[in-house]
Amino acid sequence: MPSVFRLTRIVEFSETDMAGIMHFSNFFRWMEACEAGFYRSLELPLISFVPGSVVGWPRVSASCSYKAPLRFNDTVEVRLLIKEIRTRAVIYVFQFRQVVAGRVLPAVMAQGEIAAVCVTSDAAGKMMAQPIPADVSAKLEVAPPAAYTE
Repeated sequence: MPSVFRLTRIVEFSETDMAGIMHFSNFFRWMEACEAGFYRSLELPLISFVPGSVVGWPRVSASCSYKAPLRFNDTVEVRLLIKEIRTRAVIYVFQFRQVVAGRVLPAVMAQGEIAAVCVTSDAAGKMMAQPIPADVSAKLEVAPPAAYTE
């Protein structure tokens, strides 16, 4: 059962501010891209619109702390770690680290956290929290403490 997922990206010019530093808002986009890649790797839908089993993961909180800038053309590893699995929610931590000459550097440049609640919809289309489906929870595991420093 996976508890860690890694995605590598290059900071594009369009993702930077006038100083060539990655704009803060793009960290949230990258966190979501990493989460989507994680679900694809598990062969699970991130969102399902199948009548009778509508599932989605709206955010109830999202944050990011910035420790050092990422710049245009930097290669970055975004690491998703499952921090906590609740009955109806998953809490992810995302670490951003530079990759230089094919090696992931140990310094965490930024760290984010997202809490996503599993929902379905009622007959009127209103979202309602629901327990995480068994086929999803069977593929999730909380990351061990050592995974945060690998």
